Amino acid sequence: MRYRYRVGVLLFLFAIITYVDRVCISVAGPRIQDFLHIGPREWGWVVGAFAIAYAVFEFPGGWMADRFGPRLVLTRIVLWWSLFTALTGAVSSLPLLLVTRFAFGAGEAGAFPNAAASIAAWFPASERGRMFGILSMAMQMGGALSPLLVLPIQARYGWRASFYIFALVGVAWAAVWFVLFRNTPGERAGVTSAELREIGTADRSGHGIRWGIAARTGNFWAILLMALSFGYGNYFFVAWLPTYLVKARDFSEGDLLLSALPFVFGACANVASGITSDALLARRGLKAARRWVGITGLGSGALFALLATLTHSKLATLLLLCLSFAGICFNQSITFPVCIDVARKAPGSMAGALNTAAYVGGSLSGVLFGYIVNVSGSYDRPLILMAVVLGFGALMWLRIDPTRQLIPETTLQA
Repeated sequence: MRYRYRVGVLLFLFAIITYVDRVCISVAGPRIQDFLHIGPREWGWVVGAFAIAYAVFEFPGGWMADRFGPRLVLTRIVLWWSLFTALTGAVSSLPLLLVTRFAFGAGEAGAFPNAAASIAAWFPASERGRMFGILSMAMQMGGALSPLLVLPIQARYGWRASFYIFALVGVAWAAVWFVLFRNTPGERAGVTSAELREIGTADRSGHGIRWGIAARTGNFWAILLMALSFGYGNYFFVAWLPTYLVKARDFSEGDLLLSALPFVFGACANVASGITSDALLARRGLKAARRWVGITGLGSGALFALLATLTHSKLATLLLLCLSFAGICFNQSITFPVCIDVARKAPGSMAGALNTAAYVGGSLSGVLFGYIVNVSGSYDRPLILMAVVLGFGALMWLRIDPTRQLIPETTLQA
């Protein structure tokens, strides 16, 4: 086996663990809300605290990938979030829960920009679309596994136990990553000269981007606004889906096993997106490979979210939400490749900026959902807003040009 595929396996497991840990609190949400006696507005701040911290610290996390390399940075990130995953299971009040989730988000920030930098270093351009598709699929697998793991654990041992167990899994992954991974293929014994030629070399001499120059380009802002829209829609499924199904569609705790289905649809869409983008790249060029996948993904995500508000059938709602999330995930697989496309020497920094925007959207989604429910008394009203935001994101793809570097290479910082 080529060594880069071993790296791919480690990143695949990393993405699963990340989303199991993230979605864990969403699945346990109804029980935690009952235990702490909190309503939708307060729960919005609980799920929003993670996203706010993630957005604030995401850019530094991405910059660190370019400056120090993902071997050390990802090890630190996973150990940090494992600690606060465990502490989530120990909280006994709303203030402690808010502080813990904020610290969790601060520690996990930079996770996927570091994964993007790893893929940029270890995989040739012709394989990156598929690799990001597989990585994104693993995220959804983590989301799908979370209810299947959390519900039986909390039914037998209580909701706290699931957080302790998942924290230990993260620690084990961090140890393996630090031992087996190196920042570049050339640093790792066991990588053959033939594989080094296949991967090629990438210039990582730039440790960041001069953002004042990048910010004067429409391309940069279109990418960030697309990411914000994607993050707004995506975070509903990470943070609010089980609560929505219970409160708006009368799902029982046993029915919540079905909340894994949107993530199964999303995983399939992630793989399809990577394959589609690579096929379009070969036949119609880079712009079509990114742009039309993004428009199709966010556009269909908006349409099906809107349709979900028009039915009160439990199964029809779930199916439409599955299709909405599939559309969002069809877009997801090409968001990090676009960062590599437009910032070849500093993909971690650009991915950090993109994910910052995505989690600004996520924090708005998490908090606004609770406030809209509190004011309107309806769990469907926030979905209408989500559909509008996703539609806006689809339009932003018409302004994104992945063939253009954000800044001339001579302006990259040394």
